[in-house]
Amino acid sequence: MKYVDVIVPLPLEGTFTYAVPENLRDRVRFGVRVAVTFGTSKVHTAIVVHVHDNVPDFKVKAIIDVIDDQPMLLTQQYQLWKWLSAYYMAPLGDVYNAALPAGLKVEENYKPRMETYIDLCPPYRSEQALSVAFDLLKRAQNQQEVLTHFLRISHWETLQGSVTREPVVDITREELMNVARCSYAVMKRLVERKILFTYEREVGRLGDAGEEHVEHIKRLNQAQQDAYNQIVFQFLKKNVVLLHGVTSSGKTEIYIHLIKKALDEKKQVLYLLPEIALTVQITSRLRHVFGNKLGIYHSKYSDAERVEIWKKQLSSHPYEVILGARSAVFLPFQQLGLVIIDEEHETSFKQQDPSPRYHARSVAIMLAQMYGAKTLLGTATPSAESYYNATQGKYGLVSLTTRYQGIELPEIQVIDTKDLQRRKMMTGPFSPTLIAAINEALQNDQQVILFQNRRGFAPMIECRTCGWVPKCTNCDVSLTMHKRMNLLTCHYCGYTYQVPTVCPACGATDLRGRGYGTEKVEEYVRQLFPEARVARMDLDTTRTRNAYERLIDDFSCGRTNLLIGTQMVSKGLDFDRVSVVGILNADTMLNYPDFRAYEHAFMMMAQVSGRAGRKGARGMVLLQTKNKDLPVIRQVVENDYEGFFKALLDERRMFSYPPFYRLVYVFLRHRYEQVVETAAVELGSRLRQGLGERVLGPDKPSIARVKNLYIRKIVIKLENGIDYQAVRQYLRSVQQQLLQDKRYAALQMYYDVDPM
Repeated sequence: MKYVDVIVPLPLEGTFTYAVPENLRDRVRFGVRVAVTFGTSKVHTAIVVHVHDNVPDFKVKAIIDVIDDQPMLLTQQYQLWKWLSAYYMAPLGDVYNAALPAGLKVEENYKPRMETYIDLCPPYRSEQALSVAFDLLKRAQNQQEVLTHFLRISHWETLQGSVTREPVVDITREELMNVARCSYAVMKRLVERKILFTYEREVGRLGDAGEEHVEHIKRLNQAQQDAYNQIVFQFLKKNVVLLHGVTSSGKTEIYIHLIKKALDEKKQVLYLLPEIALTVQITSRLRHVFGNKLGIYHSKYSDAERVEIWKKQLSSHPYEVILGARSAVFLPFQQLGLVIIDEEHETSFKQQDPSPRYHARSVAIMLAQMYGAKTLLGTATPSAESYYNATQGKYGLVSLTTRYQGIELPEIQVIDTKDLQRRKMMTGPFSPTLIAAINEALQNDQQVILFQNRRGFAPMIECRTCGWVPKCTNCDVSLTMHKRMNLLTCHYCGYTYQVPTVCPACGATDLRGRGYGTEKVEEYVRQLFPEARVARMDLDTTRTRNAYERLIDDFSCGRTNLLIGTQMVSKGLDFDRVSVVGILNADTMLNYPDFRAYEHAFMMMAQVSGRAGRKGARGMVLLQTKNKDLPVIRQVVENDYEGFFKALLDERRMFSYPPFYRLVYVFLRHRYEQVVETAAVELGSRLRQGLGERVLGPDKPSIARVKNLYIRKIVIKLENGIDYQAVRQYLRSVQQQLLQDKRYAALQMYYDVDPM
């Protein structure tokens, strides 16, 4: 009798053994998916990781069926899964769940992908006819608004007579609903009035990007060529190299040359980016050169698309270059030779929820190691850990200190908003200096980026009479106001309700927003600069698949000239005509209860500053803060990364933080506060028996209740050189002992290793 060990897509440790019926013996092998019953009767798609003849000493079920003829998993991938599960202390089932696209965990039923598009009815395709349409909608304000949005994003608004100045863009119904923030009913009414019409269209899942054009690769300038040569030389000695290049120094061009070198050596390349927004610009640059050798993989792709890319990577003609966000590390590679991690300092590379809480940078380095490939980390602001590893000789280090075409770094001007507020000179979140700079830029046909790291209209609303603030019923947070939707929303659990007109506590009607989110900034901008063509980039405006492309394309082409955004706008985007960058409130990043707050703030401010003055004249950055004398502000202004890093290391060494110590956070969750409190105290004392003073807490995190579960947190600081495997085993044994107690049967316990 043959037996198989399989992984099931459930949050469970280890593998499970099943018998193989005689009729399926020949089809079973490593990496194929099999249908199994788990528990009472539920059927799951498991994956085979071991075929053997060892008779188990317990009763086993038989597998129901073998789904694949060819393996869906490679040996290196399984090795990576096991390492990830052990290092991040996550169940193997969770790793399987995260790694495989959902379509590979169920029996697939492929259908052609259809999408509903919306267009302007032919009778209204002239200037005159459109003005008639707007007359018809005089009393239907919402419909008028939706039509305006549609005309803008489809470019029908560029009609002159009956011809458009710009090519008309196909718009999906979903995209229009997202941009206009309207209900389906409003859209339906415009269709019923025969102003707009909808049509279905089959959409190919994997498009053809055309032939390779290596002749499009630009020649490197002297500084770039030197950096390239150093990287190639460092790769002879080191497996990982850090490229520390200032913003706009042309790092992407160096990456393209390194990719070409890897392809010439018949190797595959994995190119990781922290944000999906970044893939838009990089995709067009890479496609221009590598054509259909390039594959894209990230969460905005549908599940069916991701399944197709996965299968293509296992075929005899895989993509040679994969560009993607963190989940791309799980793809199968047959000949991996180079991994590029761009903006390696970014916290977006760290998965937060659900498990496994992995860091894509660490996983990618391990993946490269398993294939004998090289890893390049690229950034203008290296993370403390990476830079420390480079200065200690663990990684190679290459510096690129001049911007492309000798463009100067932007001038950074610090504005003291505390003084201006005292003198009542602020207009909402805008200082007079910033208003003047924006006006000048717009008059000179230049572009402006405004950075506000808070979405929504206001972080909270408050009754001015009694001080009542609406709180989430499920979490310990105040609700964020979204004015356009007239909703108060919890950004942790999604709980929403209508903005009240009267205070439920005292009956007063004076309810006002406190603080500024991107939506409120947008409102101020439209009042102050009515001639500006404004766009906003945050989580609310980029929910649909094409939203990033549209926003970035519009800004790149000059259809919009003022972009407001959260941290999405701070990362690696390259725009030619941005002359002014405004950081509206640096203090929201600095005043945060986290040991990494200053590091994150420095990086974000330095990165967003780097968007100014990229091709042409020197740009200007206006940094608004109430604490202008902080050393970190001075270091950003002087672009003094070395000074910042040195001060940071001294602080980290003194207080036992990374890179000198490794952190593990232990979280406990339960419906009842008393139970989680008791469990946390008990767990803390048990951990101290083995780990001593390395254990801190338990304590309440800054948000101590999410989705009706109370949370406690224990911090473990492990010095470099400790036997990490022994620590893991000890943590596991203590966890098992605790969870055997019937009081804690419903207790949730998980680990966050190397938290960000």
